[in-house]
Amino acid sequence: MELLIKGKNLEVDDEVRRYVERKIGRLDRYLPLMSEGTLELVHEPTRAASDQFIAQATLNSHGVLIRGEERAATLYAAIDAVVDILHRQLTHFKGKIYQRARAHGTRAPKEIAADMLAAVPEPPPQGALVRIKQFDIKPMAPEEAWQQMELLGHAFFFFLNADTQQYNVVYRRKDGNYGIIEPGLALR
Repeated sequence: MELLIKGKNLEVDDEVRRYVERKIGRLDRYLPLMSEGTLELVHEPTRAASDQFIAQATLNSHGVLIRGEERAATLYAAIDAVVDILHRQLTHFKGKIYQRARAHGTRAPKEIAADMLAAVPEPPPQGALVRIKQFDIKPMAPEEAWQQMELLGHAFFFFLNADTQQYNVVYRRKDGNYGIIEPGLALR
């Protein structure tokens, strides 16, 4: 796996780099097809000493994104916390893949994992457009879309519905269920 480690307001030395590679490398057994990953380490001087270091990780396994973000008092604690989040998400995701493969009996877990889609842009803070993300869209079932949304930790997910061949948005409702927004043509 190709791992990019970036530092913001801190220098990422060889010791930190080795520590990160060892910790993230252990996750490879959960998704052996992981192709790349990014870890951004940020130091933000804040009043709360417990939130000075932030670790943001994104792992890519052929289009399936696993993302985590954690804050801690030390750099190593932030790294450990984000790796724990990624571990939980990968364990949950791997269980879903095998459940689906057993239920259908036709597709291998690797094929199901490769069919899931990439990330959705995070909502910009305070109403400013701060980031534009582009990602490849391929058809997927609504169930796969909400599973991908949950893996990313987002409240909504944009996807191409394999059943209707239309772009849809799946979202988490306040009651814990999911909804789908389908486009309609407005006639004026």
